[in-house]
Amino acid sequence: MAQKNESAPPAVPAENDVRGIVHSVETCGTVDGPGIRYVVFLSGCSLRCRYCHNPDTSFAARGNETGAAEVVADIARYADFLRGSGGGVTLSGGDPLFQIEFSRAILAGCKKLGLHTALDTSGALGGNADDAFLDLVDLTLLDVKSGVPATYRAATGGDLEPTLAFARRLAARGKKIWLRFVLVPGLTDAEENVRRVAEFAASLGNVERVDVLPFHKLGAFKWKELGLRDPLEKTAEPPPESVVRARAAFVAAGFSPSAVK
Repeated sequence: MAQKNESAPPAVPAENDVRGIVHSVETCGTVDGPGIRYVVFLSGCSLRCRYCHNPDTSFAARGNETGAAEVVADIARYADFLRGSGGGVTLSGGDPLFQIEFSRAILAGCKKLGLHTALDTSGALGGNADDAFLDLVDLTLLDVKSGVPATYRAATGGDLEPTLAFARRLAARGKKIWLRFVLVPGLTDAEENVRRVAEFAASLGNVERVDVLPFHKLGAFKWKELGLRDPLEKTAEPPPESVVRARAAFVAAGFSPSAVK
């Protein structure tokens, strides 16, 4: 756990006192952006991904109501540590764009603390974010779940186009993206689907990094705890050679090997 700075005053502007639902926080995250991150997992998501490893954050009712001022006050206690690590704050979920005004208030408070900010989202609700909101975000961790519309709908229950439109908006504003793509056997791993994601990502010009994430079973227990059927209970993790091929597709599309993880 990151070390708190107990002497840091938790002073937060009154205008940040917007209320919302927080599922949980991680004070020493290392995978959701550069450096050490304070990660706020917000409840609520518009998609129902078959491979979701955080189904407990999908519904707004699952979480604790709190004020943005309280969230930022706690972040302030870690601010020196976060800055010193080259890190900052990441809003994740669920989807932070599901609670747009709550997310806006937290991000605004973080910027007043001089912290780097990241947004972890599918972009499906990108239309909720106006330009002023995007100006509060230094880095977007964009989960492009599929490149073929029919595959996207089968995997998530939603439409692909809002994600693509959101990515194009970020590109037009010169906002940095780390793109994430989850490789699921029999669902998202078809050659055409991977190729389309790779080519779209390369066309944007603002994608600094690509993470090809192999499907895993680490969140399977959450489906059971929630009394929900795991749609991919019988799906195995992808073999290493499948992951290598997917990463190679992004390199073939124009990314340097060092940018594809």
